[in-house]
Amino acid sequence: MSIAITPVAEPASPRSVKPPESAAAAAAPVSAPPPPVSAEGVAPALAELPTQTGPKGILFDFNDGCRVVLPEAQHPWRVRLSDLDTGNILFETELKAGRVNSTKRYYVRFRLEVWQQGESVLVHDYSAAGRDVLVRFPVDTLGDPLGWFPYAVKFKERHGCRLICTMSSKMIALLRDSYPDITFMTESETTPERFYASYGIAVYYQGGLMYDHKDCVPCDFRRVGLHRAAGYILGVDPTEEPPRIVPADDSRPIAEPYVCIAVQSTLQAKYWNNPTGWAEIVRFLKESGYRVFCIDLKPTHGKGLVWTQMPPGAEDQTGDKPLLERARWLKHADFFVGLASGLSWLAWCTGTPVVMISGFSHPTIEFYTPYRVINYHACNSCWNDPLAAFDRSDFLSCPRHKDTPRQFECTRLITAEQVKQTIRRIPGFGLRRRAEATGTIQAVQRFHS
Repeated sequence: MSIAITPVAEPASPRSVKPPESAAAAAAPVSAPPPPVSAEGVAPALAELPTQTGPKGILFDFNDGCRVVLPEAQHPWRVRLSDLDTGNILFETELKAGRVNSTKRYYVRFRLEVWQQGESVLVHDYSAAGRDVLVRFPVDTLGDPLGWFPYAVKFKERHGCRLICTMSSKMIALLRDSYPDITFMTESETTPERFYASYGIAVYYQGGLMYDHKDCVPCDFRRVGLHRAAGYILGVDPTEEPPRIVPADDSRPIAEPYVCIAVQSTLQAKYWNNPTGWAEIVRFLKESGYRVFCIDLKPTHGKGLVWTQMPPGAEDQTGDKPLLERARWLKHADFFVGLASGLSWLAWCTGTPVVMISGFSHPTIEFYTPYRVINYHACNSCWNDPLAAFDRSDFLSCPRHKDTPRQFECTRLITAEQVKQTIRRIPGFGLRRRAEATGTIQAVQRFHS
């Protein structure tokens, strides 16, 4: 049995669809949070009118949902939007002129039907094959788009479309050479009128707090994983896989075995808040025969009275360096030790073992690594908790225990010994030191070549 569903707006800032001046009516105005601002500081723009032309002056497309514009006519139009995969009628209405826009902005295999005086005027089943499709990554971060991008690749492979991706210029430089069959642009370079369909991949916020925007994301990322949510938005297999990254210079930076670390992040909750942790780990790694390089953007970062410095004993490779150069250093490192932040995602892309220290997020939120460090004896995983109100404007946000003795205990109670035990499980760890002790150093040099 088919059902007719009139979309219901969720409480949020209003964003209604504006009809043409000649339109007499508009169907189902939509409420939603303000759209995310792109990495280049430009709000994602849509073509004012749908980009596809149908009979009798009808315009339609699948940019920001299924959009239809119906011109003024002597007889009223009847419009129906259906989901071909579920068999549900999503919306049906009759109007003299105006616009119809589906509430769902993520991928749906729509069928659009239009009648006039009981006769079929238009039947169009969604098909992106051979058409221009835009996928937006409107964030100026590293980890999020690295996790999301492979699902856009899966979408291209499934539908046979001409894929265009908008993202920050730094991310374009990192990915473009590895994907010559995909067009990369910044948001300001796009021409919205060319796209048959477009989709935005983002974490939505409202009033500074995370917002479960069901019209744009069918599954809350806190339930399925930050990166895997993109698979649900685009209707592809949510199984994770890293993007391909091919450094232009693939040579080993130094001959000796080394480890990369990164200690900085965007919120204090993401830091390893054990006050002696990093110093102990750097000393442990050096005693195990490794050089230790810190590859953060900044050697010191923080806000107000709370600042984190590069650990003593680490060699300084910080700075605003090309991401491909960062990938080169990570690819040849024996392993990487970091937080639930962008450089961990980049290390994952290069195939380097990742020791990830995190307590604010549950391991399911990020990519899988067998070297994840979390202490379940402490408060943990608030990032996954819809009831925990994370305020991204507050650098010291700790939703459950702010301004109490338990603030940031999720990582403060992760000991250096726990991290050391995790590192010792990495195949080949400490091989050079053991070889020096037994006189088999040449075999170790072959291992690292």
